[in-house]
Amino acid sequence: MVDAPLDLLDLFRIDAALSHGDLWLRYFELGGMSTGLQLEGYLYGALQPTSHDHDIIAHALNERFVELGGNHPVPYAEDGVPDGAVHDGAVHDGAVHDSSDIGDSADDAAEDGGPGAS
Repeated sequence: MVDAPLDLLDLFRIDAALSHGDLWLRYFELGGMSTGLQLEGYLYGALQPTSHDHDIIAHALNERFVELGGNHPVPYAEDGVPDGAVHDGAVHDGAVHDSSDIGDSADDAAEDGGPGAS
């Protein structure tokens, strides 16, 4: 049996070095009302978060990346990322890359005149 790919939010959670419980606490502190089990369902792609819940999770993760000296790599729902989509730059050859690698493939494609080029 082939393992299902991890959901984008869970890849970011792993990159942020947060446990499920730590992320849930941050999510709850920001006003999230889902249970810890529901949050895990969102992370694994078993449940579909509302745009509001997705944005709270993204905000909690982005705050963590700032604490680690990074940027805001997690897209919000308004950024047009399809629900449940896995970012092409997040996993390559089965390895999870750090958050600074995420988004590089889009920049490279734009430079090469590929998708996203002006």
